[in-house]
Amino acid sequence: MRVLWLTAHPEPRSLNGSLHREGVRSLEEQGHQVRISDLYAMKFNPVVTADDFSHPGGERLIVGSAAQEAVRRDTLAPDITVEHEKLSWADTLIVQFPLWWYGMPAILKGWFDRVFVGGFAFGVHDAQGRQLRYGEGALAGKRAMVVVSAGARQASLGPRGVNGELDDLLFPLQHGTLWYAGIDVLPPLLVHGADRMDADAYAFHAKALRERLRDLPHTEPLPFRHQNGGDYDEDLVLRPELSPHITGLAAHYRTGR
Repeated sequence: MRVLWLTAHPEPRSLNGSLHREGVRSLEEQGHQVRISDLYAMKFNPVVTADDFSHPGGERLIVGSAAQEAVRRDTLAPDITVEHEKLSWADTLIVQFPLWWYGMPAILKGWFDRVFVGGFAFGVHDAQGRQLRYGEGALAGKRAMVVVSAGARQASLGPRGVNGELDDLLFPLQHGTLWYAGIDVLPPLLVHGADRMDADAYAFHAKALRERLRDLPHTEPLPFRHQNGGDYDEDLVLRPELSPHITGLAAHYRTGR
């Protein structure tokens, strides 16, 4: 595999930093190639501006069209172009971060805002003019796995936990970003109890990470529905005969989980 490991934690001596190094070492020992985007170490700028697209000063900025034009003309900011090259090279993406306020750290959200632009990560059409997204599109054929740490107990991120089910919390990233761009998303790895981690707990989570990375090429992705697979009507609403008693996020899994 060719793996891009995307990580976002400000402290290299943290739990996330230790697991990041453990994971990269494990992949390399298996013979895989690894490239790294350590956003805090890179001092990555997470803020979208007109400079990203070499947009003329004084003109109204329409981000979507400006991004597509910059991709077409190869005038994107150099730091975005570098990340595009890494993504194009990789067949597998690991996204690692601590869960802060039910989401990604701002620097990681900004990476997706600046890097997953139209013309690169989406905006592809078929011969009939349909948008190729949610399982199809520019990044189809790649795989991704989220590695997320949380201070919460494991059960509290389960189906009846006070924090909400983990896959629901990750739905905007896993379904609305990665799957939207065509990337197959593998089940996430939760590192729970991060604020109370002792040596034994670390050994447990490091072993779990190594096992997930070993099985990565063969792991079945989450069963998200394809937009253009016939499950949705012309308004992109799930057809009434499919999972008729299920609403919300669960309806967008083929198993109706």
